[in-house]
Amino acid sequence: MTSKYAPYKLQIILLACIGFFLLSASAQNKSSYDLKHFPKGKTPKEIGSLVAQHFIATPHTNFGYSFPPKWISYPETCTWYGALNFAKATKDNTLALQLTDRFDPFFKKDSTMMPPAIHVDYTVFGAVPLGMYLQTKDQKYLSIGLKYAEKSFTLPTTGVNINAQAKKYHDAGYSWQTRLWVDDMFMITVVQTQAYRATGNKKYIDQAAKEAVLYLDSLQKPNGLFYHAPDVPFFWGRGNGWFAVGMTELLLCLPASHSDRPRILDGYLKMMTSLLQYQTKEGMWNQIIDDANSWAEMSSSGMFGFALITGVKQGWLDKKTYGVAARNSWLGMVNYINENGDTREVCEGTNKKNDRQYYNDRKRNIGDMHGQAVVLWCAAALLN
Repeated sequence: MTSKYAPYKLQIILLACIGFFLLSASAQNKSSYDLKHFPKGKTPKEIGSLVAQHFIATPHTNFGYSFPPKWISYPETCTWYGALNFAKATKDNTLALQLTDRFDPFFKKDSTMMPPAIHVDYTVFGAVPLGMYLQTKDQKYLSIGLKYAEKSFTLPTTGVNINAQAKKYHDAGYSWQTRLWVDDMFMITVVQTQAYRATGNKKYIDQAAKEAVLYLDSLQKPNGLFYHAPDVPFFWGRGNGWFAVGMTELLLCLPASHSDRPRILDGYLKMMTSLLQYQTKEGMWNQIIDDANSWAEMSSSGMFGFALITGVKQGWLDKKTYGVAARNSWLGMVNYINENGDTREVCEGTNKKNDRQYYNDRKRNIGDMHGQAVVLWCAAALLN
């Protein structure tokens, strides 16, 4: 029997083909900004677990400096902080226990390993015990963490030489450790945001926000990027990365009604918009962000990835535009991780210097915890 639709057979086939093409194109387009599904071997859980277990197995280290270290270094602090967030995101109780086991000797024989709160690179350590408190509710961690949060904004009376600039910042309501280096914005504010998360005390988030606005007003340029310091006019990758992460952490905590939130969000959005134009085809960013002849640097790329991933997931950024950059940043970054969980092309610790070549000539480390930290931050952000 001949179907009554036979005369329209060609049109039906054509419409079916068009529909299939449109559906395929839509699915392909969506996959370009998909932050949930990744190829086997590149998933956040696989990569995060590899790096976290590598961290657990690694002794306390101060990469490129003394070994064993005198105190816990800030790259280890940041990796520890990332591992705590990853353990929470994956509900990995075994990893969480391993991370507290790593800390508990500080209550006994290794107490001197906890750094003194006399410099931003040391004070940031407080984010770790505060993170442990948030997961365990054990007061012993809270007590230690809050000491670091308080000391950052309390002018010491002994043991430290306080210069006039430090006192001036303190008297104006800022941390006395303020020095307007771009990376310090994260170091100072993350401990305050953690203290706010742990206690709900508005004092801590107010201090963090006020500090962030000072750094924004002092260092962000019209293109949305940040100088390393007011007297160092270069857009150093990891320095900008610290600021990106610092703003992101703050925005995750700042109440919608907070008076400083619009300023910080504006600074964040300007930076994210600028970063889009400098991301390489590989999904990375360069050691000097706006220098196409500079080298792709892993730790800054991971920091920008964290800020983008979080922004898309929180709805601060348009997912179709920024989700592509966020996905590509993760897929690009994992190519810099070896089978042991070590990262490569990681800029060594860097002081400020008004010399462009100084930044391009920085040593490119393998196994530096600056790199391991950002992998864990991104993995946790993708899984949250």
